[in-house]
Amino acid sequence: MNNNDIEKRLNDIISELNKYAYEYYALDNPTVSDKEYDKKYDELVKLEKESGIVLPYSPTQRIGDTVLTDFQKYTHKAKLWSLDKAQGYDELDDWFYKNLKAWESYNSSHVDKLPEIKYILTKKFDGLTINITYDENGILVKAATRGTGEIGEDVTAQAKTIKSIPLKVDNNSVVEIHGEAVMTTEAFEEYNKNAQVPLKNLRNGAAGALRNLNVKETARRNLSAFFYDVGYNEGKPFKSYMEMMNFIKRLGLPVDKYIKKCSTLEEIKKEIEYIGSIRSSLNYDIDGVVMVIDDLKTRDMLGYTIKFPKWALAFKFEALETTTKLLDVEWNVGRSGRVTPTALLEPVELGGVTVKRATLNNMDDINRKGVRIGCEVFIRRSNDVIPEIMGIVDENLDNTIAIEPPKVCPYCKSAVVQDGVHYYCENTLSCKPQMVKSIVHFGSREAMNIEGFSEKTAEQLFEKLDIKSIADLYRIKKEQLLTLDKFADKKAENLIQSIEKSKKCELASFVYALGIPNVGKKTAKDIVNKFKTLHDLMKATKEELTTVQDVGEIVAESVVDFFKQEKIIKSINELLILGVKPYYINEKVKESAFSGKTVVVTGTLNNYSRTEIKEKLESLGANVSGSVSKKTDYVLAGAEAGSKLTKAEQLGVTIIDEQQFEKLINN
Repeated sequence: MNNNDIEKRLNDIISELNKYAYEYYALDNPTVSDKEYDKKYDELVKLEKESGIVLPYSPTQRIGDTVLTDFQKYTHKAKLWSLDKAQGYDELDDWFYKNLKAWESYNSSHVDKLPEIKYILTKKFDGLTINITYDENGILVKAATRGTGEIGEDVTAQAKTIKSIPLKVDNNSVVEIHGEAVMTTEAFEEYNKNAQVPLKNLRNGAAGALRNLNVKETARRNLSAFFYDVGYNEGKPFKSYMEMMNFIKRLGLPVDKYIKKCSTLEEIKKEIEYIGSIRSSLNYDIDGVVMVIDDLKTRDMLGYTIKFPKWALAFKFEALETTTKLLDVEWNVGRSGRVTPTALLEPVELGGVTVKRATLNNMDDINRKGVRIGCEVFIRRSNDVIPEIMGIVDENLDNTIAIEPPKVCPYCKSAVVQDGVHYYCENTLSCKPQMVKSIVHFGSREAMNIEGFSEKTAEQLFEKLDIKSIADLYRIKKEQLLTLDKFADKKAENLIQSIEKSKKCELASFVYALGIPNVGKKTAKDIVNKFKTLHDLMKATKEELTTVQDVGEIVAESVVDFFKQEKIIKSINELLILGVKPYYINEKVKESAFSGKTVVVTGTLNNYSRTEIKEKLESLGANVSGSVSKKTDYVLAGAEAGSKLTKAEQLGVTIIDEQQFEKLINN
């Protein structure tokens, strides 16, 4: 082949790879396997090597081994404006009515009327602003940080490592496009697995990656990006922001799926509330909502202040991350005997609540993050659960104390033993937290379903009736219960009857009640459907267990190891002698529209509780999942459905409501 033929072949391969990359990263809808992509990529590498021709927009140019000597300054072709900010609805109201007043004033004195004001809402990403330039041939020639808004730093090599940014687009005029480089939680966690110095948070991870002279290190961070504005355009001018966003999409740049048009203040506030509600479930950071006027002529009429455009506003959310002092560490014991650390913090406001405690996971996590008593730490709230310590603020650790694991159980003073990264209290018989949590789990609804059984009741049974094993539950007499606090005749009788009733139980519920590590209710059902009797399950080998769908080596090992323990066998035999009779139900799965389908349920349903709809779907042959992915077949959405519904819409998953569900199962 001559050079022209080689270049044509190179362009064909690059176009194909760019198409696959766009489908994978921007649309989240890959059309080829990783293996097929890699094969095509290897063909490109081989052809470039043989011919010596490497086009500047080739995917092979994304990840270089370059270490730059310094950052070069870059003057943006158009200014990158900052946005005015609102912390509350009063400021939002003022901005909205100022715009309305200016619009009414203009239309009352001009013949060429401006259209009714429409606002476009997008998420306010919390990463690092990036401004990319494509030349008249559609080739990515420059990427720069925001800097002062007029002069930034050249980060072209670093930006090319972001796989979702196309190196060549179908456009024949110079454009500058603004976006935000972000780090996802998945990329953050993957990086921190092997990092000598772990990243403290997502924003620092993204900013530190783009502002790193070692481009290979940038690539290791595996950044993502979202684009939302054309700052400079030598092509056909836009009439509206939506037209601009459609142009960005057409070029193949990654654009967030959430973009909402609003007309009224009430609509805007409703959307702000919605984004605030899904914020903690996103896999990247946002810190607010951006509102801009859609019509560009109206924008021109409103103009700018010295600092900000008058036609845009950022509504800022309260921080989900802050810093405070670690005062001490408290060690707690769980149902399995695991002794885990909890940080006691100097109280601090975060996300509208006062935070005094945070999780520390385990000693490996503590040592990796360099956390010590007395140091200042970053804490972060996610999904409204107990905050997590992300890292330390200052490397200077003078006047701090190392965190040491306990040598004895903080409750029963028995010896603590180490197993891997975790520590355990081996006193399973008389360690109160273990026993109480085990009894509560055993009697829970999805386990033995002992009605009227609470943690307070379990504590009294342990402390006052000396209940030291699950089997002891079935030895309790009504007279004993009457000696407990708040136990009158009827309550005592009801509990005795409920305990007696639980003796006849489904085998899957019994297996789940035993508390086998890594075995939830669904897994218990799956393995029971395979082995059908308690005897056969107790004798099952690891190889036999891994033939069960969704049972991997870890779960199989947990089951085998559990039934190897003498004290477990003794406890089970005691229960059987006392009259507990687990039975197997051969559930005939109905053929239905949901047979073999993966279904996610979100929101509140009218006719089913969460447990009931799960059981109903499983009886129809469905696999009920807790998270939405490209493999999800249906999302059953009820009232107040949240982030799962949003993700389903983004991925194009079939969404059905309760009425449609009933129709499908009755057909």
